[in-house]
Amino acid sequence: MSDTRSVGKQAEDRAANYLLGLGYTLVTRRFKSSRGEIDLIALDGETLVFVEVKYRARGHERAAEAVGWTKQQRFHQAVKEYLAKADHPPMPSRYDLITLDEKSIRHEQDAFRPE
Repeated sequence: MSDTRSVGKQAEDRAANYLLGLGYTLVTRRFKSSRGEIDLIALDGETLVFVEVKYRARGHERAAEAVGWTKQQRFHQAVKEYLAKADHPPMPSRYDLITLDEKSIRHEQDAFRPE
């Protein structure tokens, strides 16, 4: 496994543990679609949460900048594919962003919406 992939997996592990600590239920990790990947899918009560995880060694701002318009559109297409394949009843959903650096985690609920 390349170093970049290892760092990415560790960031996703930290984000997943963070969500579990908040009482979320993990549904799946690293859902791959023809359009992209969803890092984490979780339940927050009755809300299905699709989570993009970004890690940067030097701060959260640069991590959040990495989720531009194109990434958001690919993410939304991956969500649509997931919903078409998954056996979930209709329920509210949202897109969250978790950014991490070496020392901290920032969780932005409802960080972006499909257009």
